[in-house]
Amino acid sequence: MSLALRQYPMWVGILTLVLSIISLCTGTSFAKTLFSEVGAVGTTTFRIFFSACILWLIWRPWRIPVTRSDLATIVPYGICIVGMNLPFYLALQSLPVGIALAIEFIGPLSLAIYTSRTRFDFLWIAFAVIGLYLLLWPDADSEQLIALDLVGVIYAIIAGAFWAAYIVFGQRARRVHPAHVTAYGLTIAAMIILPFGLISGGANMFNPNLLLFGLSIAVLSSALPYSLEVFALRILPAKTFSIMLSLEPAVGALAGIIILGEVLAAKQWLAILLVVCASAGCTATAVRNNRKDNTNKAAN
Repeated sequence: MSLALRQYPMWVGILTLVLSIISLCTGTSFAKTLFSEVGAVGTTTFRIFFSACILWLIWRPWRIPVTRSDLATIVPYGICIVGMNLPFYLALQSLPVGIALAIEFIGPLSLAIYTSRTRFDFLWIAFAVIGLYLLLWPDADSEQLIALDLVGVIYAIIAGAFWAAYIVFGQRARRVHPAHVTAYGLTIAAMIILPFGLISGGANMFNPNLLLFGLSIAVLSSALPYSLEVFALRILPAKTFSIMLSLEPAVGALAGIIILGEVLAAKQWLAILLVVCASAGCTATAVRNNRKDNTNKAAN
């Protein structure tokens, strides 16, 4: 099932990841409208189950045998998909989309800190840390330890931890065809979440209208973005991928405003802007370093 890596320019990976982010945030905002019908667990089940079905129909991964080495990567990858999605949707019950994404970014941010090697990387990481600080720190007239709902924040942090693990296992799966590893990973995730979703959502899980809506959400928020992300992981370094994903809070906030009417305060927008600056700076640094490396290789 393994294949030789083809070399792509850095901008292809960046464009692919940006398209993935837009699709995911749009699907996530629409998914939140399902909470009143099937709950967060039921919505997560729709998203993962239909995504797995779609990818099996499109890519037909059974045509290529799976080795034990592949399974050692794909199984944890599937577990990470559940770990990312379910706590995040639980967080959305009490947090706006953009803010939940910003807090969830603690996971990729921690991975970026661990893999950083240049002083510029730490500058962009500092931007992201300040942004997260502004999100979590209460206003001057607030008596709460954390301005946001504490349960929602905890769920978002758990999702972030699995997000970091998802990046690591996605990197390890880069020699497996992106569509196939995503299809098998989502299948494992669906097998885990399906019993819980059926119990939580009850009879509404079989409502034809909700099923059709769940199918649309699956395309936007899982099937398409996960396939694009695995492809991007074959091109971008884990550090660049991790910090560039900080675009999601800004895109998510915009999607929340347009689709859900979630208006954010000025301080929250400033926090999200700082996280986006971290993403842009890291991407620019990575592209520059990549060009230098290629120049040095050509010279040698």
